[in-house]
Amino acid sequence: MSPTATIVLIVAVLLVLAAIVLGVRAARRRRLQQTFGPEYDRVVADTGNRTEAERELTERTKRHAKLELKPLSAEHRATYAAAWEEVQIRFVDSPKEAVETADELVTSLIGERGYPTGDYDERFADLSVEHATTLEHYRAAHEISQRSKNNTSESGENDETGTEDLRQALVHYRALFADLLGEDPVSSAGSTASVPAPRTATEDVTTTAEDRSVSEQPAPESGVAPSRPDATSR
Repeated sequence: MSPTATIVLIVAVLLVLAAIVLGVRAARRRRLQQTFGPEYDRVVADTGNRTEAERELTERTKRHAKLELKPLSAEHRATYAAAWEEVQIRFVDSPKEAVETADELVTSLIGERGYPTGDYDERFADLSVEHATTLEHYRAAHEISQRSKNNTSESGENDETGTEDLRQALVHYRALFADLLGEDPVSSAGSTASVPAPRTATEDVTTTAEDRSVSEQPAPESGVAPSRPDATSR
């Protein structure tokens, strides 16, 4: 074989190998993008390097494969669903406490499914492999919950202006909770997507005053029909 032919052959082999490498990388990239969804773009943006980001996501996949995950029994699903309905009911009177309970309930469910629950960042990374579609909900809920705790510890009291944020946190928590549970934790009639607004102090006072005014009205005498206002008194 002539030197020219040898060079051409070597170049051709190198081009084939380069095409194979690029094809493998492209296939891996597509697989990571399909698995992690928006989380893929977020990690790329955070690291500033696509290769480093894909290396991190690949490590998450390997770590996730070592976990001993398990489905919930029907009995446990019913127990968690009932607990969530209690959280939603409690929100009406105690929004902050309900959100704190929701955070604890979600963490408990994460552990029940077989995920480590010690560190939030590691917990988040492990969940991202199979629950990427609801991961942003978890991040948003966690941020609101932490902000609420910090505000309370600094001021010593709950900030009522954050009530709508707390309601949104509960909605976000429910998205991941339902994903982990495998079903909607509440009936469609009581869906957390429309969490009722908490009762305010003004509403309590108004309700009490109305109840009192009704109770103070004299009862009609026996056998006597209650009087009706005539036209002139209207």
